[in-house]
Amino acid sequence: RSTQPAIEAILDGMRWLGLDWDGHEYYQSQFWARHAEVAHELLARGAAYRCYMTQEELAAQREKAQAERRPFRTESRFRDCADAPSPDAPFVVRLKAPREGETVIEDRVQGRVTVQNAELDDFVLLRSDGTPTYMLAVVVDDHDMGVTHVIRGDDHLNNAFRQLAIIKAMGWPEPVYAHVPLIHGSDGAKLSKRHGALGVDAYRDELGILPEALSNYLLRLGWGHGDDEIISREQATEWFDLDHVGRSPSRFDLKKLENLNGHYIRMAENARLAALVAERRGDVGPDRLPLLQQAMPELKARAKDLIELSAAADFLFAQRPLPMEPAAAALLDGTARENLARAHAALSALPTWDKEQTEQAIRSVADETGLKLGKLAQPLRAALTGRTTSPGIFDVLALLGQGESLARIEDQMTTESN
Repeated sequence: RSTQPAIEAILDGMRWLGLDWDGHEYYQSQFWARHAEVAHELLARGAAYRCYMTQEELAAQREKAQAERRPFRTESRFRDCADAPSPDAPFVVRLKAPREGETVIEDRVQGRVTVQNAELDDFVLLRSDGTPTYMLAVVVDDHDMGVTHVIRGDDHLNNAFRQLAIIKAMGWPEPVYAHVPLIHGSDGAKLSKRHGALGVDAYRDELGILPEALSNYLLRLGWGHGDDEIISREQATEWFDLDHVGRSPSRFDLKKLENLNGHYIRMAENARLAALVAERRGDVGPDRLPLLQQAMPELKARAKDLIELSAAADFLFAQRPLPMEPAAAALLDGTARENLARAHAALSALPTWDKEQTEQAIRSVADETGLKLGKLAQPLRAALTGRTTSPGIFDVLALLGQGESLARIEDQMTTESN
């Protein structure tokens, strides 16, 4: 990638996903001299040639191919002629691709794939300014770094035959190829942003996805281990093989990713989730972090992502008087306020404050008024959280503590209903 921010985004995303690497990262531009060295060795072997064709000549060949409705392949008169038009004429270095026979790749995913060599073109290895093309650079880098398996998207399958021509011309060992199908959207169309094709940082920052959930989901796109859906990094390392990579494109389904993420949130350590939510919120200092961690078992049970998890914690840190959702405000009519007053009195009389004691007090009020517990709990939830949904009402009372709980109830006892 050409900009430092783009490079940092890639490396940051890999670190977040836990995809570590040996040593440091490499940049193709570091090895241009080595790439050029290989190109000149191919020239010396007679496997490449200097091509002095002009842009006008190339454009004329391209137009002719289009007019004849055939694929464009460069036909250079310099393939078998080394004479330069002039001593200072600019040139590119092209590979002298084989013309006869066929090239076969035993792909670990696609199976046996054959291309007639007549379909291969004499592609450019070095540009006229001496810089290498990707097609040359990637082959040289893979060889020099000891790469044994080339596993990539099947949109690179055609490139494999061209790159293999370089490998054979140099007499290098052929790598094992495995070309994996690309991912499609849920509608079967090519994956795009409307399907959820975002940068890794967007899944982390905008969608609140945990790295283990994203890794697990991506692993299962096109590969499987029986009926296992939840696969840890350790299990993936032990189980993964190329034999179970499918040939058909997988479909990216954001809902499935969210469901998987919900599972990992429920399995995550409370301290870790509390730290992640605190980082997102910005209003949870070290003194309030223990409360968030204490609430996490109840909060994470209903959340499918960190965004929902953070929103679920709003009631813990809301300032009085609480902002009210319209549906919650609608629950606080005159009768409800009278019942809140009864609940307030019962809760105020408690000598100790815990989940069991508050539940007993509220149930006694329900019995005295002849109400079902839900009829009392819903207005109480609205008064305590400003919402119609929350963790269990007795968990809310325990988390808020006696002083804050009574104050919030009292606010709604004295507030006129809209």
